[in-house]
Amino acid sequence: MDVALDEARAAAARGEVPVGAVVVAPDGEIVARAGNRTRELADPTAHAEMLAIRAACARLGQERLVGHDLYVTLEPCPMCAAAISAARIARLYYGASDPKSGGVAFGARVFSHPQCHHVPEVYDGLSEAEASALLLGFFAARR
Repeated sequence: MDVALDEARAAAARGEVPVGAVVVAPDGEIVARAGNRTRELADPTAHAEMLAIRAACARLGQERLVGHDLYVTLEPCPMCAAAISAARIARLYYGASDPKSGGVAFGARVFSHPQCHHVPEVYDGLSEAEASALLLGFFAARR
């Protein structure tokens, strides 16, 4: 989660919402890491999770990440939760909950739908205080 937090801090330094994500292989190797780049790329799908999943799949030359873990600083939105399912991520670890836009424990609850083909193990609250503080500080500075 420390690497994901580093990615979130780097995103904030670029003026992006501070969210970071890391894909970890079954052997513990970091396969990909990313921070939000929606503004930089003018791409509403350039969330940290999406970028990390894309990079991991490209690096491994496959469309599935069976057995891999994803660490993300914020509860994934519905789009990212669907991508996590499609990629067959084994375990999702996230920091701060997102009552407004979450897609795992709040909102759409993507993994609870019968149409969801794969449900990862989900662990929330990792480094929650630090992840929340990054987000709160980022938005407080802009209001």
